[in-house]
Amino acid sequence: MSEGDEESRIVRQASRSGVESVTCHEGLVRSLAEQFARADTSLRELQLRADKAGGTRLPRATCADMLAGRRFPKKALMVAFLRACRVPEHQLPEWERAWERVRVARLPAGTAPDRYPGGAMPGATEPGRYPGGAMPGATEPGRNPSGAMPARWTAGPGEAGPVPVPRRSWRQAAVSAALAALATAGALSVIFDQRGASQDIASDSVGSPVRSPVGGSLGPGSIVSDDGRAFSSGGSSRFTATVDPANSGVRLIRRLDAGVARQYATITVNGDPAGAWRQLPGDSTYKWREQIVEIPRTLTAGRRSLTIVNTFVSSSLGFNEFLYVIEQKINGAWSIADTVDIGPDHAASETAHDYRIVAQGWADTQTFTYPPREEDWRVE
Repeated sequence: MSEGDEESRIVRQASRSGVESVTCHEGLVRSLAEQFARADTSLRELQLRADKAGGTRLPRATCADMLAGRRFPKKALMVAFLRACRVPEHQLPEWERAWERVRVARLPAGTAPDRYPGGAMPGATEPGRYPGGAMPGATEPGRNPSGAMPARWTAGPGEAGPVPVPRRSWRQAAVSAALAALATAGALSVIFDQRGASQDIASDSVGSPVRSPVGGSLGPGSIVSDDGRAFSSGGSSRFTATVDPANSGVRLIRRLDAGVARQYATITVNGDPAGAWRQLPGDSTYKWREQIVEIPRTLTAGRRSLTIVNTFVSSSLGFNEFLYVIEQKINGAWSIADTVDIGPDHAASETAHDYRIVAQGWADTQTFTYPPREEDWRVE
C-alpha cells in the first residue's frame, strides 16, 4: 500500500470517531465525554495509566474540570487523556486538529494567537508567558495591575492592537492567515459557567436539587464529578438530618452510581423501619441517578431531627452513596430541608451530620454522566 493510500485510510478511520466535525468547546467536551464513557473506567485509573506511561500527568481534578467544560485543556493533556482511554494512536492527529480549531474559535476576532506554529513564544519559559512568568505590569499572569481578570483579550477604542510578531516562513504565514480567517469568520465558542465542582448541588432549585455544574445537558448527558463512599455485606451508614417539625412528609434522595447494579438496603428512621432502597438495573453508560424514598409521615411529623440508617442487604458490588438531599412537605409544597454531602472531600458535612459508615469498601471521586433527559435522572 502506498504512503498516500495509508494516510487516506488513517483519515477515514479517524473520521469515524466524529471528532472531525468538532468546531467549538462544547463539541470537544462532548467528544471527550463520549471517549471517557466508552473507556468505562475511573479518573483514578486514567491517572495511574498516565503515570505508568510517563510524560504528561493526568491529575483527577484537572480531568474532571475538562470533562465538565470548566477548563479548556492543554493539547498535551488532552492527548494523554485520550491515550489513557485507549483511543487508537492513528486517531490522535484528528483530535489535535479539532483542538486547534476550538483554540482558534475561542480567540476573539482580530486577536493574534499566543502560540507560534512551532510551539512557545521565543524566549518564553512556557507558551503564552514571559520568561519571568507574569506579564509585565501584572500582579499575576493574565491579570491587570488592579488584580481583575480582563473580560476579553482584545484592544479597546484608542488602545494598541496586537503586537507585531517577527517575520516567519511563508508556510507559517499561510497557517496564521488561515487561522485568522477562521477567527474573522466568526467561529463561536461556548463559554461554560465557571462555577466550581462544589456547586454540583443547586440548592436554590426546589424539588430538583442536583444539577450539572455547567448548567444543562452536555451531549450524552450532564457531567458531574463527586466523591462518595460505599459499604458491602455486613455494612451500614448513618447520619442525622434536620427537618421542620411542621412537616407533613419527608423523602430521601440519594445520588448513586447506577453502574453498580441491584443495590438493596433497608432504611430505619430513629430506630423504626421506614422503607428500603430498592434494586435498580445497572447502567454502564449513564451512571448517575437520584433515587427517591418517601418516609412515612408518622415517623417524621413533629420531629426536628431524623437519624437515618441504611443497612446493606445485597448488591452486585456494594452500596454506594455520594449525596443525600432531604426534602420535606410544608403546607403542601416540597422544599429542601437538609443536604448531606458524602465523601473524603466533604468531611465538614459528614461531621456536621454525625455521618458514620461500617464495613467501608470504597471511598473516592467519580466523574459520570446523567441520562440525556432530565426526567430520567430520578427513580423510585
